[in-house]
Amino acid sequence: MTDFAPHVRWDRIGRLALLLVGLLLIYLYINPLRTYLSTWQEARTKRAEVSELQREHSQLVKRSRELRAASSIETEARRLGMVKRDERAYVIRGLPVGR
Repeated sequence: MTDFAPHVRWDRIGRLALLLVGLLLIYLYINPLRTYLSTWQEARTKRAEVSELQREHSQLVKRSRELRAASSIETEARRLGMVKRDERAYVIRGLPVGR
């Protein structure tokens, strides 16, 4: 009668259960890992953007200080082609380009 007794291989069932639990854990970690990586990449992009904006801000602050000087108003106006009331504007054409 011992020849017909079913033999249960508990070691194989244990390994299979352990494999299924491991696969379940891996599956459960995939979505949080993707979310973490995308958040990390977005944070890196935003840090670069903030750095660029800080650089631009410092340039604008410097330009603002330059424009507050009394002589800068006249310089900017002349750069735009403006002249004073008692001055006469001249346009010179045909000058060499490289000089």
